[in-house]
Amino acid sequence: MASQISTALRRLGTQGPEVTAIGLGCMGMSEFYAPSQMDDQELIRAIHRYLDAGGNFLDTADMYGSGRNEELVGRAIAGRRSAVVLATKFGNVRGPKGEFLGVRGDPAYVRQCCDASLRRLKVEIIDLYYQHRVDPKVPIEDTVGAMAGLVAAGKVRHLGLSEAAPATIRRAAKVHPIAALQTEYSLWSRDPEREILPTARELGIGFVAYSPLGRGFLTGRFKTFEDLPADDYRRNHPRFQGENFRKNLDLVAKIEELAQHKGCTASQLALAWVLAQGRDVVPIPGTKQAKFVDENLAAAGVVLSPEDLRAINLVLPPGSTAGDRYNAQAMAAVNR
Repeated sequence: MASQISTALRRLGTQGPEVTAIGLGCMGMSEFYAPSQMDDQELIRAIHRYLDAGGNFLDTADMYGSGRNEELVGRAIAGRRSAVVLATKFGNVRGPKGEFLGVRGDPAYVRQCCDASLRRLKVEIIDLYYQHRVDPKVPIEDTVGAMAGLVAAGKVRHLGLSEAAPATIRRAAKVHPIAALQTEYSLWSRDPEREILPTARELGIGFVAYSPLGRGFLTGRFKTFEDLPADDYRRNHPRFQGENFRKNLDLVAKIEELAQHKGCTASQLALAWVLAQGRDVVPIPGTKQAKFVDENLAAAGVVLSPEDLRAINLVLPPGSTAGDRYNAQAMAAVNR
């Protein structure tokens, strides 16, 4: 029997869309996570399983698979558009061979990307449109101003930012209401608690937590570096390498022990912890298989008591994870 997602909706921002408590991140369906092991029909089944269980919040981006992910999501939601809150992003530039060419936030590029995403998704309007990474060469006022123009043109309903610094968020919010800020947040990535999350709350902006399962590490499915397929992008992440991997395995063992006491999986405990951080926080775990969709959605039914939260914080305090969450080049593009 398929798990049922929590029927409670969480509003993104004071004026943003209402979404189900757990979204579905679609990035790994088209690139980065073992791309050679992907089957489009199985991926579409996973999306349909999520929607059939009551979920409504799908997250993609134009850079995922250089457009292929948006096309996949578009096929999956055909005939079901009204049941979906659809989020996508622009800003990371890819070359013809998939190479990363930097970040763009100039108004012409904003408009160009939106039109391209609408074509790939085969929809008339995007519910939530994020700037994926901030372009330091373009004033945020210019970028968000162009995004606001998309709202006025009826191509976008709500605006979002991803991996933006507090000062940038404040400047952006003066141009147009920002419904959501998307940033990595999980038991092993708690940096947003210092400034990012408080800023979003002060401004009435919803918080979307990507990689809430630590790119799969918090599931406990990886016991050795070799468990990662040869073409898996996570092999390049510091937290998955060398001594960092071994240290982080010890943290996962602690999560698994706590989860056993709660009668849930490590994944469900990790997601329940994110959900417990506030009703303005919405995690978007990704998966490629329907069975893990069920497991993730069932996390909405795991209730963590104050004692549970204290126990978790005791074994995984902020800063306990070994290694940066990205390599040096990618880290330079976040929180700016």
